[in-house]
Amino acid sequence: MSQSIDALDSRLLSLLAAQPQIGVLGASRELGVARGTVQARLDRLIERGVISTLAPTVSPAALGYPVMAFCSLEIQQRRGHEKVVDHLSAIPEVLEVHTITGDGDLFVRVVARDNTDLQRVIDQVVGNGMVLRTSTVIALAELVPHRTQPLVVAAGTQ
Repeated sequence: MSQSIDALDSRLLSLLAAQPQIGVLGASRELGVARGTVQARLDRLIERGVISTLAPTVSPAALGYPVMAFCSLEIQQRRGHEKVVDHLSAIPEVLEVHTITGDGDLFVRVVARDNTDLQRVIDQVVGNGMVLRTSTVIALAELVPHRTQPLVVAAGTQ
């Protein structure tokens, strides 16, 4: 199954990104296509995983967690990563965990209320005994926020 999108999908995704509350009827009017077409396209994009969530984007900083850091974790390989991932998933300040190549095994994005709170979060991250080593960098400023819109536009023109 092809994972590309066409121009209408691209226009629909761009519209939903710009006006998340527009709804299916509003989108059909804006795009000049039938409501059923918009709903079918939306359902297909969700089914294929192109759209992963319809939930609002939440700002950790606005919730009182303005400090963001990235931790590279080296873990005990012989036990696998599942127990570590389960441990990390139980920490609310852990936003993402990825397996990586290179010196570390896992790459973790965390947030904290301040630098002292970040130490508490890091202590929790390494607290299960399976983390052998960690290297943490603090993000000073977000210069390009998480984005997918340029990919949507590029994929819709291919």
